[in-house]
Amino acid sequence: MPLFTDQTGNTVEINSTPKRIISLVPSQTELLYDLGLDQHVVGITKFCVHPEAWFRKKTRIGGTKTLNMESIHHLEPDLVIANKEENVKEQVEELQKYYPVWVSDVNNLEDATDMIISLGRITGRIDRAAFMVDKIRVNFDNLMRSFPARTLSTAYLIWRDPYMAAGGDTFINSMMAYCGFKNVFEDISRYPVISIHQLQMARCGLLLLSSEPFPFKQKHVDELSATIPGTQIVLVDGQFFSWYGSRLVNAADYFAGLKASVVSRES
Repeated sequence: MPLFTDQTGNTVEINSTPKRIISLVPSQTELLYDLGLDQHVVGITKFCVHPEAWFRKKTRIGGTKTLNMESIHHLEPDLVIANKEENVKEQVEELQKYYPVWVSDVNNLEDATDMIISLGRITGRIDRAAFMVDKIRVNFDNLMRSFPARTLSTAYLIWRDPYMAAGGDTFINSMMAYCGFKNVFEDISRYPVISIHQLQMARCGLLLLSSEPFPFKQKHVDELSATIPGTQIVLVDGQFFSWYGSRLVNAADYFAGLKASVVSRES
């Protein structure tokens, strides 16, 4: 009997290569597409916007935290792919009563590449997964060599009203480190609520405003510029900082461009 251990330590029995897969995580949905599993993915969430063709044609089984159990049962999956942070524990445990559920737990680049290899092995796409991981590692190694080392004090906001930042034990923090950005809130766990006063006292040289989950715009840059003068504020593509699937293949190039832009503004 084929047994696989997921990233939370659970043993998952998967008797044959899955043919009816449901993905509960947007970044992992995109990964399944890039692994060539179009014919085998039968359900995705309403937040799985990439690829667009899947978003339009695949059955949506609710949100990442509001799963429609009836829809999932109707699809009769032989594999459900979930994530420890993005999905609700109680809902995942309910699904585990009926289906093989493989749960990822991704906090850094190594976790992400391990996840990609694991899903490649489970779905019979190990060669594609290994090729993808090799490209990711090469690209990130090149990123680290592209610029002189610097530790620019940086905060990364994911939400407004209240402001919420990325803490130290997050995948976002890991990506910030590859960019040479030192997270001023790295000593705080997960996604803490941050006041304007805390931002002012942090004296960060750079403030990154994410495109998701809250869609920060230029008006928010202008708003914050008035309260923390002297801090460079930049709008960034949150998917490159927080999506830990196949999007990582192109993430290093995005980070290189962002880093070059920030360095030029500093000069």
